[in-house]
Amino acid sequence: MKLAIIGATGMAGTALYKESISRGHEVTAIVRNREKAVSLLGSSVNVIDKDVFDLSKADLDSFDVIINAFATTPDKAYLHLDLAAKLITMFRETNNPRLFFILGAASLLDKEDKLFLDTLKTAPEVASWISIPIEAYKTLNFLRSIENVNWVGVSPSAEFVAGEATVPVLGKDHLLTSATGKSLVTSGTMAVAILNEIENPRFIRTRFTVCNQ
Repeated sequence: MKLAIIGATGMAGTALYKESISRGHEVTAIVRNREKAVSLLGSSVNVIDKDVFDLSKADLDSFDVIINAFATTPDKAYLHLDLAAKLITMFRETNNPRLFFILGAASLLDKEDKLFLDTLKTAPEVASWISIPIEAYKTLNFLRSIENVNWVGVSPSAEFVAGEATVPVLGKDHLLTSATGKSLVTSGTMAVAILNEIENPRFIRTRFTVCNQ
């Protein structure tokens, strides 16, 4: 399949690119810095080097799946929702391309059905970064209102870190824990779960979550 990865030089995007290539897909990295993409992903990488907000429908409508692994700084966290709205607007009343959004863990529920975002708000020095999970939560709520676009979202576990793939464990709306008792997913495991879903769709216009085994 023809896949586009927005933010392909970030932690999630790099793992996604490598997993996609290893499975034989045709992958394009959408990044602002071509040189960084070549350095991280290799000289053969296909690149669209544009700011995501300058992308046109013509840039994107030939892809089978667009994976949004966009990341930004806390002071610009609102751009997550803005980008989701832009992509949804582009592809209203279509089935192709499928839009795949990497969301946050804040919208998941704990064992007591308490929103994880509420727990995050009690963390030390929360003011410096809480805007990102808040905007991710808003983005999911926005997507849940969309019925005429082929979208899917995925939330990581409480901890989302760089690392090799394990067998992904999937859930729906509750935080998962691994065999070690930690709610953790690595970038490699997340990439495996996303590619599995791309190749064999199970979640349509909904969100799922992933944890390391």
